[in-house]
Amino acid sequence: MQAQAQAEQVLKEKFGYDHFRAGQDTAIDRVLAGENTLVVMPTGGGKSLCYQIPALMLPGLTVVVSPLIALMKDQVDALNDNGIAATFINSSIDFREMDERLRQAAMGEVKLLYVAPERFESDQFVTELNDINVSLLAIDEAHCISQWGHDFRPSYLSLSTVPQRLTSKPAVIALTATATPRVAADIRQRLGIPDDGMVNTGFERTNLSFQVIRDQDEDRYLSQYLKLNQDQSGIIYASTRKEVDRLYTMLAKKKLPVARYHAGMSDADRAASQEDFLFERKPIMIATNAFGMGIDKSNVRFVIHAQLPKDLESYYQEAGRAGRDGLPSEAILLYKPKDVMLQRFFIDNSEADEAHRRLQYQKLQTMIQYANTGECLQQFILNYFGQTGTKPCGRCSNCLDEREAVDVTTDAQKVLSCVVRMHSRYGKALIAQVLTGSHNQRIQEWHLDELSTYGLMQNQSQRDVTTFIDFLTASGFLQTNGGQFPTLGLTETGAEVLRGNQSVYRKTAMKARQSLAVDDDTFQALRAVRRQLAEQSKLPPYMIFSDATLKAISAAKPTTLNEMLAVKGVGEVKLEKYGQFFLDALTEHAEETNAS
Repeated sequence: MQAQAQAEQVLKEKFGYDHFRAGQDTAIDRVLAGENTLVVMPTGGGKSLCYQIPALMLPGLTVVVSPLIALMKDQVDALNDNGIAATFINSSIDFREMDERLRQAAMGEVKLLYVAPERFESDQFVTELNDINVSLLAIDEAHCISQWGHDFRPSYLSLSTVPQRLTSKPAVIALTATATPRVAADIRQRLGIPDDGMVNTGFERTNLSFQVIRDQDEDRYLSQYLKLNQDQSGIIYASTRKEVDRLYTMLAKKKLPVARYHAGMSDADRAASQEDFLFERKPIMIATNAFGMGIDKSNVRFVIHAQLPKDLESYYQEAGRAGRDGLPSEAILLYKPKDVMLQRFFIDNSEADEAHRRLQYQKLQTMIQYANTGECLQQFILNYFGQTGTKPCGRCSNCLDEREAVDVTTDAQKVLSCVVRMHSRYGKALIAQVLTGSHNQRIQEWHLDELSTYGLMQNQSQRDVTTFIDFLTASGFLQTNGGQFPTLGLTETGAEVLRGNQSVYRKTAMKARQSLAVDDDTFQALRAVRRQLAEQSKLPPYMIFSDATLKAISAAKPTTLNEMLAVKGVGEVKLEKYGQFFLDALTEHAEETNAS
């Protein structure tokens, strides 16, 4: 009980919160008791506090394994600004600086040391850590340790032996936002975490609205969305550098405040682009998925995938970068069937073995089904991660869909009939070619042009028919079989449609809308002060105060520092550093408002 009270005191003093979120207190109690723990929480759920607070309470050093240099620097900067002694060791510093930081750790001058997983491949580094009392080993992005995870990294494998190689035998806490039951079991097995040692608060992001946009001009939709939701920060993901450059050029011509980021740019250009985004000079970032994992920016209001991601785990992690501060945000997927071919190309040309390629094809198929389902999008994702029995979210594009539902039973029967006549031996591309009356050489060689369903949908394009087949698959009328070249067969529900016992309905196209809240004048005044302080401190604005804290200050309108300390998210260190600036801004804004 005493430890719990102390943890709550640290939470209030250092981070400005009165109460823990769901699961945080359980994880912290386990860590303080020296028990190995796996924490599965959605992005923005507060995973980092599960090791940062114990780090301030335990006698020795907390070593945090983090996969990216940018992520380490971001987290260390935020901790230092909050009066918490932390540092990192990675390839960006020389050996002399590394020795100095290890000395600081040994002397207790820092409480958290961030390192890359590759460090533990060096016996010398482990020997140096053995001269330090390491109380806790925290492994961030722990899904990287599992070969079944979407972002498996061989460098993470050595981590399974680290607790035994450290003489202090620290407790282990592993943390991830994306772990299917299979991945979670693999993490536990590799790190010696008992079955009852998992703290899983669920995967739902109640502040995120998921949307899928299909069957329309994606460029037009994107331009309209950005213009309708101005002054908001967001990330637009594309799968290739070429598409990033194309979107950047198109949107820059429309005078939108965009930056770009991909591996084909120079280090200096990438760094400048990232800084423009973090400091909100250019609040819209267009990037490949190389961007974002190392970014802790809490006030990203939208994440738009302009091309289909490779799997649902990647999508949920990337989409989860929106709304980390808990405020309403959006995750939008612009789906085009041709993007499926691009992802298949990536799989075909990967260095993965045959078994792993089959797994990748299966995951891609699930991603396609997500893009075409008519059911609740959040529910679809939760079911994938093993969280069953959930109710529709009531906020995704499918739940809120008020578009007209069109009866497409006749077209559905044409497709289903064609699948039956092709004996369920072919994939959607060839089925679409038969239905649209293609003169493809294979069709003629295999006499598929003699089928009664040949040309039944010749008044439609192959693209539209292929998209319709995806819709029927996602809706459960068709099922895929096989990996790299999946074939299609009828489900029992599809057979009922073919028999005329069930109808099929499909919604019309969706339009862009202004969906993100417009910020009030008081918040905008506080944001201007935050931006000025950020430039002076050389820290991204969200590290000063999050949007959620800024909105809370805006609503409370404190007139004294003591009143401001009561606002959620305002801790003692930041109050002393920045409090008076925001009080002055509130007073000035009130005077201007009254004068007008």
